[in-house]
Order: sequence, then C-alpha cells, then structure tokens
Amino acid sequence: LGELDEPFEEDQVGSSAMPYKRNPMRSERIASLARYVINLSLNGAYTHAGQWLERTLDDSANKRLSIPEAFLAVNTILNLFHNIINGLKVHEKVIERRLKDELPFMITEDILMEGVKRGGDRQEIHEIIRKNSVLASHQIKELGMQNPLTELLGKENKIPFTSQEIQDLLHSKRFIGMSPIQVTDFIKEEIDPILESESECLEDYSPQMVV
Repeated sequence: LGELDEPFEEDQVGSSAMPYKRNPMRSERIASLARYVINLSLNGAYTHAGQWLERTLDDSANKRLSIPEAFLAVNTILNLFHNIINGLKVHEKVIERRLKDELPFMITEDILMEGVKRGGDRQEIHEIIRKNSVLASHQIKELGMQNPLTELLGKENKIPFTSQEIQDLLHSKRFIGMSPIQVTDFIKEEIDPILESESECLEDYSPQMVV
C-alpha cells in the first residue's frame, strides 16, 4: 500500500527484472522461515501419534533435527524482525492521503445518528447517504476523482447538516477511540516489565546486520 517500507540499502536491488521495485526481502524471508518453523512442529505431533515419544531412535533422531533447527530459525526470524523495526520507514503523507479518501465514508454513521437526533427520518437519511456513497465510489474508482461525498451530502436538503458541519466531522482523531490509552497501558503493564527483567540480556544483545 506504500504506507510502510522495510529498510532498503543504497545499492540494494529490489528486483532483477523490474529495477523500480523494492521487494520486502526481509519480510519475505521471515514469512518463509515462519512456514518452516510451523511445519517443524508437525514432527513432534507425528512422532507422538506413531510411537508416543518412547525415546526410540526414530524419536531421538527426529528431535536432534527438528528442535535445534526450530530454535535457529526462530532466532533468525527475530534478528530479521529487529532489523526491520530499527529501519522501518513510515510514510505519513501516504497514510494521511488514504485517510482523507476514506474519512468521508467513515463519518456517514455519525451523520445518520446525529441527523435522527435533529429530527430527520432515519430511513430517508440512510437512503440519501447510500445513494450518494455509491455515486462517490463510482466517481473515485471509475473517474479517478477525489472523494466527493461530503460535497454531495452538503447539497442534500433533507440532511440536517450544513456543509461546514459535515467538514468539521473530518478529523481522524474522532475515530481512534481508546487506542492511545490502550497502547500506553500495554507498554506499561506488559512491555516495560519484560524489558526490566531482561535488562542484562538486552545490554549484551547486538544482532548482526541482516541484509
């Protein structure tokens, strides 16, 4: 979607066939290794199903392969993830543009609910919003226009909102709910205790550069 990019080295080649591409090769490696680890877990399940982990050779030989390789693969996944997070690029302008495209649709529920409180007929307002939303979607997808929904609704006499009142609803912060508090609480209650308990390990941790 162009909202996030993993680290990309100056001379890194994103694609051998298409020079403009910036394939997320670290994330692709994580996905590949994660599938490998998931499938390794089946070794234990099949061994248990076949001989109940009786410590025979077909049990121990399997363990000597699957368990170490699982740890090595997970360690590589974590190193890759650490590298991605450290160099993650967030394209705020792209996110802002996409929000602007979607916010007019997102505020329609507020217009409907508040319109009813102001004496409007719910079914009538709902139908007006529906028809204009379909028209706006057509103009966006078929004609390449910017989202015209707020302008269309502002012209509807049976919607008890002025054009300015509709524009005033277009603030993304109105839709984030409790998420800032939830994130802060999660960091305080879950992440900080882990960081504190593992502080000595973290001081010595220096993953090699993954490219």
